Amino acid sequence: MPVFDFSNDTSEIKEEVVCTYTTFSSNVDHATIECPILILSNNKKQWEHHSCGVFSDQDKQTAFEFEGEDGTVISDILKLDSRFVSLVRWLGENHIHVRLSGENTVEGYCVYKIREIALGGGTKLSAEDGFLQFMIERLLASNPPIEEELDEDQEEEGDSMKLTSIQSITDFMTCAGRTLPDNIRLWARRNLAVARSHEVSQEERRHAQRALSIMMNIQWKSNYFEAIDPDEARRILDEELYGMEKVKQRIIETIIQINRTHTLPAYGLLLVGPAGTGKSQIAYAVARILKLPWTTLDMSSINDPEQLTGSSRIYSNAKPGIIMEAFNMAGESNLVFIINELDKATSSNGNANPADVLLTLLDNLGFTDNYMECLIPTSGVYPIATANDKDKISAPLLSRFAVIDIPDYTREEKKTIFLKYSLPKVLKRIGLHEDECLVLDDGLDAVLDYCKDTTGIRDLEQAAEHLAAHALYMIEVEHATSVSYTADMVNELF
Repeated sequence: MPVFDFSNDTSEIKEEVVCTYTTFSSNVDHATIECPILILSNNKKQWEHHSCGVFSDQDKQTAFEFEGEDGTVISDILKLDSRFVSLVRWLGENHIHVRLSGENTVEGYCVYKIREIALGGGTKLSAEDGFLQFMIERLLASNPPIEEELDEDQEEEGDSMKLTSIQSITDFMTCAGRTLPDNIRLWARRNLAVARSHEVSQEERRHAQRALSIMMNIQWKSNYFEAIDPDEARRILDEELYGMEKVKQRIIETIIQINRTHTLPAYGLLLVGPAGTGKSQIAYAVARILKLPWTTLDMSSINDPEQLTGSSRIYSNAKPGIIMEAFNMAGESNLVFIINELDKATSSNGNANPADVLLTLLDNLGFTDNYMECLIPTSGVYPIATANDKDKISAPLLSRFAVIDIPDYTREEKKTIFLKYSLPKVLKRIGLHEDECLVLDDGLDAVLDYCKDTTGIRDLEQAAEHLAAHALYMIEVEHATSVSYTADMVNELF
């Protein structure tokens, strides 16, 4: 049998593709003409505002093939946002027809929008739920990669894309590229291999797919924080809290520190004080100032460390821990983690103290969930804990916090809070005018005497609720025009 040697046949030798574009880093969260996704050459022709075509496979050519009435015209890519390198490669490899929206400028055709189109009534490839638009929005919300990845892993190729949940995860990983943290990207590849494998049990594939879905749902952001306006922070604190000048000063000092370093402080906040003094309200105000999502963990309901760390996948009913679910609910890695009743975690059922699990989270060195089996970056997590008695908190845990003592309100402060905050808030909620429910001076003293044995302002708010409800009854049923409460009336009601 003759053997043919084509090693000297030059017809199959292909020239090496030269990349026509340069990448640029951008942090904008929406594309415009001034800050486009990419710039195409318009030397051959001035392109229409809306133009259709396909991206070329980058292994053959780094260009866009415009499709028009005169046929196909090829235009080189001149500049490309570094966050979109993997996405454009994926669009070209899968020959996905898209419509570009852009404008001709001196630099070239600046593209600020990419949408998929279905030709001839066919179905769209990128997903039935608008995967391409989701991917573009997610990339715009991402930080630019530190360096461009030259060699794509074969597992991230989208050439056999199908409309399944596993395939959607694959597409996301491919398009996200190096915008994902390195350890999470490698973890995702391993778990994707498990989810696709037929050599493992169905249970293992299900757990791998669930873990991937959770991890890819989280927006992994850098720990760089923009400067915060101290005056705006002070306005929010004054709006949410009355008095507490020392507490507000400590929070403003924290804000100034963030503005100088652009990173979160090394220690979280521990708010210690009697019940009802507004500790949780302070935590929510800090989250509002930082413009971060927040999640709450109630330690009084935790009696097993596994509730926080998750259970191993060797169990059929395994699931992630509460901390990992908090990341999932927040949808991003930068968040305010509010830990309520930290001192109540000591009451366990004989197992280790669940609160000790928080040590690695508080150190900002990363947290490992038993179900996810991956080190979760926690440098963007700002913990704020509340407690009634700091003596019940272990020394190692206490050393991870900057402790702020919240004093109880004085009688004069409670009087001001009742008249300016509690009662007006209740009246507004139930639709009464301030002149329809009046509390006279002796009536106010009676209310304060009723609440003198309790800490905080919760009883004051309940008293305001009671008085407002009674006034509403008198107006609607007894047809009174206004109700003024004296000490005798207050004592009779309470």
